Amino acid sequence: MHALSTTAPSFVEMAHRIVWSIGATTDPRGHPTTRVLHPIWEWDGAELTGWIATSPLSPKAAHLERTPSLSLTYWAHNHDTCSADCTAEWESTPETVEAGWRRFEHGPEPVGYDPAIVPGWDSPSAPTFGVLRLVPHRLRVMPGSVMLAGRGEVLSWRR
Repeated sequence: MHALSTTAPSFVEMAHRIVWSIGATTDPRGHPTTRVLHPIWEWDGAELTGWIATSPLSPKAAHLERTPSLSLTYWAHNHDTCSADCTAEWESTPETVEAGWRRFEHGPEPVGYDPAIVPGWDSPSAPTFGVLRLVPHRLRVMPGSVMLAGRGEVLSWRR
């Protein structure tokens, strides 16, 4: 196991380079369900926090209401992979939802984007716009070179 201070920066670099992740939740019958997600991660030197702009009216929202856990995996063609298992919490005040909108609108390339490009998201107050805050309890970062050539280091951290 590595320290969060070692693993988190490598995780953010790889996740932001890959951009898109597969996110898994658990449905009410206990079955896993996946979808493609576009998180932004922030590392402040002590804590890692993830953010997802998504609809609070989606099936994912219903899954998270029952089981507030989200597992994310990123994969690139060179076999770089990283994953995060997280607790997911909805931001609920108008101020935190507005801050979430701005976080994506002014996010770093290539993960930042204007949320208004999503149909139905004309503003942070749109009923279909929501912000999930992710608090990871496990991270794993594996350069593709580990799998392909036996070179490199797998970083992992668990709370």
